[in-house]
Amino acid sequence: MNDDFSPEEKNGFYKAVFSRRDVRSHFTSEPIDEKVLSRILNAAHHAPSVGFSQPWNFILIKDKDTRKKVKESFDKERIRSSNLIDDPKRSKYLSLRLEGILDSAVNVCVTYDPSKFGPFVIGRSSIPETGIYSVCCAIQNLWLAARTEEIGVGWVSILSNDELKKILEIPEHVVPVAYLCLGHVTKFAEKPDLETAGWLSRLDLKDVVYYEKWNSSDDPQWRQIHEMIVSNLDYA
Repeated sequence: MNDDFSPEEKNGFYKAVFSRRDVRSHFTSEPIDEKVLSRILNAAHHAPSVGFSQPWNFILIKDKDTRKKVKESFDKERIRSSNLIDDPKRSKYLSLRLEGILDSAVNVCVTYDPSKFGPFVIGRSSIPETGIYSVCCAIQNLWLAARTEEIGVGWVSILSNDELKKILEIPEHVVPVAYLCLGHVTKFAEKPDLETAGWLSRLDLKDVVYYEKWNSSDDPQWRQIHEMIVSNLDYA
């Protein structure tokens, strides 16, 4: 078996990475084919996990009444969070479209269950958060697989986890990590919505790469390796 990636396969992977978007609008009413949804979920289930614990579960939500309850939680949390900032930024924040709960074909709540395979998980004893990190890897797999299937995904983080657990009847020990909206879209934006709206801009690679130690930008070796990294970028 040849495990090497062809140039076309490499290009396809990087295309998925760089064209992936957090979709809040542009959802269509077209349902997601069940085979496509299964492939997306299977890709998520094949994510790496600490101690091979596979601590995730995926709750699929199509019922409109359930989604309306989640939307109500979003609306309350959005108003509450808006009180943390002053105008004019508050008004801009409230004008942003930040969810597609009712418009998307299906919602998926991705959860973390720390009890899977018992209390001891290899690799989790020193850093307990690796369980949550594992679920985040599954979410990223799901997002990239969805993009290759031309399915938009939007992560709704302005929610009360306590309310979400009540609505979805999630056990007390299980933690909701992500509430995702999935569906066909009319388009994938060229840039992230918040970047287009002028809320924040993408940092340059040079602003997030250090050499050997934290904040090594004054080190000549850092400047040298940074120039090497930037000059060898094949993908935007």
